[in-house]
Amino acid sequence: MPGRVTPLEMAPADFRRVGHELVDRIADFLGTLRERPLTSGETPTDIRNLLGRGPLPATGTAPAALLAETATLLFDHSLFNGHPRFMGYITSSAAPLGALADLLAASVNPNVGGWELSPMASEIEAQTVRWVAELVGYPADGGGLLVSGGNGANFVCFLAGRRAMLGESARTAGLPQGRGALRVYTSGAAHTWIQKACDLFGLGTDAIRWIPTDDAQRMRADLLRAQIREDLACGDRPIMVVGTAGSVSTGAVDPIRELAEICREHQLWLHVDGAYGAPAAVLPGVPDDLHALALADSLAVDPHKWLYAPIEAGCALVREPRLLREAFSYTPAYYRFDTEGEEPPINYYELGPQNSRGFRALKVWLGLRQAGREGYVRMIGDDCRLAEALYGQVAAHPELEAATLGLSIATFRYVPADLRGVASAEPYLNALNEALLARLKLGGELFVTNAVLDGRFLLRACIVNFRTTDADVAMIPEIVATAGRLVDAELRPGDGRPERSEGLPHPRSSSARQDPSPPRSLPSSAAKGPGSG
Repeated sequence: MPGRVTPLEMAPADFRRVGHELVDRIADFLGTLRERPLTSGETPTDIRNLLGRGPLPATGTAPAALLAETATLLFDHSLFNGHPRFMGYITSSAAPLGALADLLAASVNPNVGGWELSPMASEIEAQTVRWVAELVGYPADGGGLLVSGGNGANFVCFLAGRRAMLGESARTAGLPQGRGALRVYTSGAAHTWIQKACDLFGLGTDAIRWIPTDDAQRMRADLLRAQIREDLACGDRPIMVVGTAGSVSTGAVDPIRELAEICREHQLWLHVDGAYGAPAAVLPGVPDDLHALALADSLAVDPHKWLYAPIEAGCALVREPRLLREAFSYTPAYYRFDTEGEEPPINYYELGPQNSRGFRALKVWLGLRQAGREGYVRMIGDDCRLAEALYGQVAAHPELEAATLGLSIATFRYVPADLRGVASAEPYLNALNEALLARLKLGGELFVTNAVLDGRFLLRACIVNFRTTDADVAMIPEIVATAGRLVDAELRPGDGRPERSEGLPHPRSSSARQDPSPPRSLPSSAAKGPGSG
């Protein structure tokens, strides 16, 4: 249609002008990120009122005005996981190159479902998968693909394992009936994706055998063996063991080598959720079980966690490439993608649940090329070193109590000096630290989350952030202690100091310090990492 005018097209000159303006705004934002509060602390009502509650606009608005307005909304009313003192959920600071990669990927807009729709993008994804596997010590000749994140990567691996263990009939006739309950084994510290997977994929959450952990939050291999034997004796059918390489709460690494031995003995599928911790396998001196990832039948890794890629980017790795195709491939008549030739093309719709797929791999691929292996060793090593430094500074503070250190996660809590060592104060300390966490999250200086260990509500700092420095870590103990004093004074009001409250013991001071040595997943010498100084 000659001369057609559409509201979404932009002339090259207009795109260039508007794009330059947006890049300038983004550059200014990144340059001032350290000085900005982590969050505005606004309520859902505040944010919804900012956007307005009107109907869909009847007419359009010029792109320049839309981008300027939207940039302001996002820069002034977001929580910034790229801020150097964001230490909450395991979402890393995102490499700026990744933002440009997403722009480039969206501009070409390849559909990385079929090779002929995305020849270069498909090959870049294949190379990215190989490089991620190589980085973490997994066989680079295995199969894999990029997905949305940890849940998606674990789901893909779970389904590949289900098909491998149960055969094609699991896809055609459904799960077996009347042959004993299917069983999946994981630790009590595992991520909740396993519940979603058993729910969504037909096993039901009752199929999960939750194996207790030891004092370091690692799965008890002896109890796993005992549970498998008991289930077999009852006529149940074990199919899969799920290990964790870097637990969410404490960074614990399960005994992967021993789990692999158990799986070999019983011919079970071993999957490892390494969404967070797998990249630490590049470091010397980390728990030996991180260097045993290659023993797993499948492995999940999240580049948007410890490889510093923008969200979304997860990676599913499977040792035997054919198993992905056996789990996911259907070839309807309307897909006419040639798969012949000496080197057949990669059609990713056959390897995972999506047909149409975006070009997630580009930002990961460019990040791997920009930093190289040495760059990741340095950054991941620095994150671990900073977490160790935080743990040490917390342990030395008279109002803070250090709990655990694993990989780049430190847990601790605020304990008023007069309540230190008072066993009957535990319920109050839990309530105090829960209220303190809420205060910190809205304060804009520091963002941490929580862990609950042995009945204690703890603050949890996870450093997967290339912007975090020693100076940032040094600020944290007093930020927490200052906020803790305020919250404690509100919960136990008095004339300048906390007084006895209902249900609390009489306050007493104690100079005794708990042993600051943590249950560790990373030795002191290894936490520094090469080049961290």
